[in-house]
Amino acid sequence: MPPQSVVLSLLIIFFSFGLCLGFYIEDKHNETNYSSKQSVNVNDYGAIANDGSDDTEAFEKTWNEACSRGATLVVPKYSVYNLKPVKFSGPCKHHTSFKVYGTIKAWHDISAYKHRGLWIMFDNVNNFVVNGGGVINGDGRKWWQNSCKVNKTLPCKQAPTSVIFSGCNNLKVKNVKFKNAPQMHLRFDKCFNVKASKLVITAPEHSPNTDGVHISGTRNMNIRNSVIGTGDDCISIVSGSHYIGATDIKCGPGHGINIGSLGAGNSEALVSNVIVNRATLTGSTNGVRIKSWQGGFGYAKNIKFLNIAMRNVTNPIIIDQNYCDRKGPCPEQDSAVKISNVVYKNITGTSASKVAIKFDCSKAVPCKGIQLKDVTLTSENNGDTTATLSNLLVAPRPGHSWRLSEEVSRLSDIWRSSDKSKNCSAEPSGGSSPRPLLTLKRGGLSPNNLA
Repeated sequence: MPPQSVVLSLLIIFFSFGLCLGFYIEDKHNETNYSSKQSVNVNDYGAIANDGSDDTEAFEKTWNEACSRGATLVVPKYSVYNLKPVKFSGPCKHHTSFKVYGTIKAWHDISAYKHRGLWIMFDNVNNFVVNGGGVINGDGRKWWQNSCKVNKTLPCKQAPTSVIFSGCNNLKVKNVKFKNAPQMHLRFDKCFNVKASKLVITAPEHSPNTDGVHISGTRNMNIRNSVIGTGDDCISIVSGSHYIGATDIKCGPGHGINIGSLGAGNSEALVSNVIVNRATLTGSTNGVRIKSWQGGFGYAKNIKFLNIAMRNVTNPIIIDQNYCDRKGPCPEQDSAVKISNVVYKNITGTSASKVAIKFDCSKAVPCKGIQLKDVTLTSENNGDTTATLSNLLVAPRPGHSWRLSEEVSRLSDIWRSSDKSKNCSAEPSGGSSPRPLLTLKRGGLSPNNLA
């Protein structure tokens, strides 16, 4: 190779290396240079880290600047900031984001929370990203000890939700830790097109009302790859929510993954197209649950629970259409939220309770179109697992349906015919052509299909 070519090749190599190194240095610089033109640092607007002072006003000023410019508000690493209740409002310019590298902690004085139910709210902010790997700490212990659920002699006062997203479209919440909320940790209210991922949400097992993720009136939302362990529902989905997905979720402790409650106070509730896929629930008081009050109306339909592992879970699979929050029975009513087209597929693991599957459906509005496929739940204590069904319509056709209200020991004699019309028959267990709805085994319950 001519000397000139060698020199030229070396120059190209050094130039390429220098260019790559420059990009690397620039990227690293951008990670730490929080005062660049594209970002605004809360310290530059008066926030003082790690001294216990009130940083609310400084955060508000920083937000106003970031929102107006479409910039990134930055909460620096290794810093703790204290906030009173605050509302970050839009609309903002595109590409506004909120990066939490450090810790945001709730203000210690309960008297500062004049508007109960709110600590941090993002309202009407579109095309918005919250991330950073930092911590949002609700410091809820002072609220829990004053909860009427903990101390029955105290009046019930609404504790604040840690973070509320209200009316936000095209929202991403990623790689943030939420802990010790006074009440709920994360609430999505009337949002559209939401992606939440890599969240870690924690609170003590007996902390009251500390739901992990609460979804209300929201459409097109996916939560993925998240770990949630609290004193209440890991995920709760309530009225007005449609096309909701939860994938690769680890839940426990807590009250499981819930749709509801729905229809409280004789209200309308509408939920549809929910898919929970690849979840692991450990030590929770419920597994996957749908619950509604008597007297409500509307629907919960097209719901799938797929590929779920249960470990020492009480009430692994439950539908409760007669939900009641008092000790005595609630009066029977003639209306209910209609629950239909629910699929449970490939659900395995252990139940901490004898009743592994419970469908307590409404007498007035029975459950319809319930399918169980490849469900095997054994006892955590090497005993028997059972199922109870109440007011469940099986294989309905025009003018014909079966209403099941049986104990599991009776269900072994109920069969489903194999013809294409899917008519339900009640032949004895010695019949040759039909196959059982439920296969009963000592130490385990394996429903084949209910439809």
